[in-house]
Amino acid sequence: MFEALERYTKHGILPGNFLQAVIANDLFLTVGRADYKNIHLIPAYAVYFYNEAPSDCYGSKEIMLAYADKKQKERKESGK
Repeated sequence: MFEALERYTKHGILPGNFLQAVIANDLFLTVGRADYKNIHLIPAYAVYFYNEAPSDCYGSKEIMLAYADKKQKERKESGK
């Protein structure tokens, strides 16, 4: 999952449904989409976003989509 988080935070590439629920701060979807491993790691994801991730990349679905759009535009402008 770390690779998916890194692709999202650095490049704006949206991860799968579970991580999108985490990023959007939707507890019910997060729990509902978690597999047997990730259900126990939900607190670690919260700590990661609170302490490590850019503050403008998480909190709601709208914020997540705007961040992904911003990062993808930056990638296009830089030619990567």
